[in-house]
Parts: sequence; C-alpha cells; structure tokens
Amino acid sequence: MDVSILSIASVTVTVILFGVLSYLGRKKNIDFGVLTVLALIFGILIGIVFRNHVELTAVFGKIYANVISALVIPLLFVSIISSISSLENIRKLKTIGLKSIFWLIANTFTASVLTLIIAGNLKIGKAINFTLPADYDVREVPGFLDTIVGLFPKNIVAHAANGEIIPFIVFTILVGVALVYLQGQNNEEAAPFKNFIDSANKLMFIIVEFVIDLTPFAVLSLIANAVSTYGVAELVPLLGILALAYILCAIQMFIIDGALIQIVGGLNPLKFFRGFWPAQVVAFTSQSSVGTIPVTIKQLVSELGVNEDIASFIAALGANLGMPACAGIWPMLLAVLAINIFDIPYSLGQYVFLIVLTLIVSIGTVGVPGTSTVTTTAIFTAVGLPVEIIVLLVPISSIVDMMRTATNVTGAATAAILVAKSEQLLDCEIYNHRGGSEKLGNAVTQH
Repeated sequence: MDVSILSIASVTVTVILFGVLSYLGRKKNIDFGVLTVLALIFGILIGIVFRNHVELTAVFGKIYANVISALVIPLLFVSIISSISSLENIRKLKTIGLKSIFWLIANTFTASVLTLIIAGNLKIGKAINFTLPADYDVREVPGFLDTIVGLFPKNIVAHAANGEIIPFIVFTILVGVALVYLQGQNNEEAAPFKNFIDSANKLMFIIVEFVIDLTPFAVLSLIANAVSTYGVAELVPLLGILALAYILCAIQMFIIDGALIQIVGGLNPLKFFRGFWPAQVVAFTSQSSVGTIPVTIKQLVSELGVNEDIASFIAALGANLGMPACAGIWPMLLAVLAINIFDIPYSLGQYVFLIVLTLIVSIGTVGVPGTSTVTTTAIFTAVGLPVEIIVLLVPISSIVDMMRTATNVTGAATAAILVAKSEQLLDCEIYNHRGGSEKLGNAVTQH
C-alpha cells in the first residue's frame, strides 16, 4: 500500500481529533451521545478534506469492528447461562420460567416480523450506492433439512471460530439447563460454576462497556472512510433509517404490546401505559434496561398490581432475554438494509432463517447501552453479512437506542403482566383502580 503525504496528514488530524474527543469525554464529562455526534461530524469533515486518502484513518474503525466481533461468542456464552441459571430450579423453569421466556421471545418474534414486513416493502437501502468490501464473501444459507441439522452443535470450538452462532447458542442453552438441574440436586456442587459464570458475566459487562466507550473513535474512522469512498450525498438517505426505527419501536411498544395485554390478558392497555410510563421515561433517558429494573419493578408492583416475585424475576430476566428492539427490530432492519444496499439475493426461506436467528440471539442479549451493536454483529456474522454497515450506523444507533430501550423495557413489563395474570398473581383491583397503589407501595417498601 502506497502511503501519500495526504494519507499521513489525514491520520495525524484523526489522532488529534481522537485527543479532542477523549478530552471532552474524560475531562468535560460530555455525554456519550454528543461525543458520537461530534465524531460523526469530524469523520465527515476528514472524509471530505482528505478524500481518497484516509486508508490509514480507516484502520482504527476496522480494528474496532474486529474487537466487537470477538466479543460475541464469550458474551453470549456467559449471559445465556447466567440468565437461565437465575431460574434456580427445574420446577420454576417449567412453569413461570417457561411462560416468561415464551412471552419475552414472542415479543421479539413479532418485532422481527413487523420489521421485515415494513422494511421489506419499503425496500430500504435500494437508493443507497455502496459497494461490498473487497474481502466480503457471500455465505450460502443451506436447505431446510441441513438448516435443522446445523442448529445442533458438533464442535463448539469450530463453531465459535467459524462464526456459527446458532449451534454454539444451543450448546450454551443445554449447559444453562443442566446447571439449573444441578442446582436443584446439589447446590454446593453447582455453586462454583454458577459463581464463575456470574463473575464472568459481570466481567464481560465491563469489557463491553469499555469497547463501547471507544465507539466515537470508530465512528470518526469509519464515517471518514465512507465519506471518502462514497461522498456525503450517498450517506444522507441513512437518516431515514432513524425515523423508521422510531416508528417500528412505537408500533411494537404501543400497538403490539397493547394488543397482547388486551387480547391475551383481557386487560385495558391504557391503564397499563398510564401506570408504567415512568419506567418508560427512565429507560428512554438512561438507555439501560438493567438500570431501569428498579423502576420497572416498582411500577409493576405498586401501580399495576403484579406480584413482587413475578415482577422482580421477569424484570431481571427481560433485561437479558428477549429485548424486542435490540435483538429484533434493529438487527432485522440493518439486515434488510444491507441486503438491499448490496443487492444480495435472498429467498423467503433465508428471511425466515433471519427471523429464527433473531429469536435465538435474543436469549443472550444484555440490557446495557451498546448491546444492539453486539447482537446485530452476532446475526450478521452468522449469515455472512458485512459487519461494516453496523458501525457506519452507530451514530444513528446511539439516538435510536433511547427508543429501543423503552421498547425493550415495555416488552418485559408486558410479559410480567401476562404471566402474573395467567398465574392469578395479578391484583386486578390495583390494576384497574390505581387509588390503592400508594398503600401497596408502602407495604412493598416495608417488606
């Protein structure tokens, strides 16, 4: 590769701007979203000024994309086992646990199908003129029977190395269920592995947060490369993805979840939204499902009459499993976008495979900011789509993440309502008449 003076100048300016972003973040405590937008602006300017001379600048973004891909396997392994093992015993796994998992995954299913239908009909990405990366290799999706056989693990090390996500997750689920069984038989023998998984889960949280903190630098690098390669005009249509993502999340959150509460639960959805909106606001502003858990539990118990154990269990489980927006809407939206941008031929069966993949990956999502990048990367890796498109949309993703988090939290609360109602652990009087919520809230606090 020939390195010109302009290439050296572009990477020098890039490093200086990295220092500016770092200073603003660490010393001035500038919000992460603001830093990402600044990085977007810096990247556009570098791409314009140093057009066709940003190959050194692009290296930073490529390294980031590689590291994100490397996190997928260990993150899914520990988070899935941790989520399943939190069910504690086989009896809970068979009753409340299975019902909770069903509704959490069902929510992701509706989100994936909704996104595929709307984004597919709108043909998003058709007007965007990108080219495939030089090293991109289209991965053929096998036939139906081969797909079924391929769901089950043969060599988990090889699966992990080759980016074969599904059989690896199936193996991980088996380990999680076995751990729950062992906890019921002999908790002392299960405790060391359970403690290891929980500790590793927390460790992965820290690693993911650290890598996500580097996102503005990757955005600057990759946006500069994109602008340098394609020009600004070709990138403007991507802003429409932001608006579409918000519309999809609103439909999922208010129409689909509302319909489930009314049709399946036989309850008035307006009362649900009126009682739960404070948690939605916290989720929207914090962009963290995990951070919203205390508020989610409080609103479910004190305002909507859900049994405290049910509320606590599903609120925690829903922050690590399901996640309709982060594992359903956003990955499917970007997958359809990539397929259309690069004009990749996709059959109906392959789209069905994408839906199945979102459901499987949804078992291991983690409710912290930036999770959607990891889950989308897992899906793209599994089907061979170019990961670069994910990072190019990170500036938009950071804005969408507010709505995504509110949608995820609402989905978990919907599951809690439906499970509590089916188990006769929902106080319908509190749900329908919120005048008794203060009294119950005091009782919960005393408890």
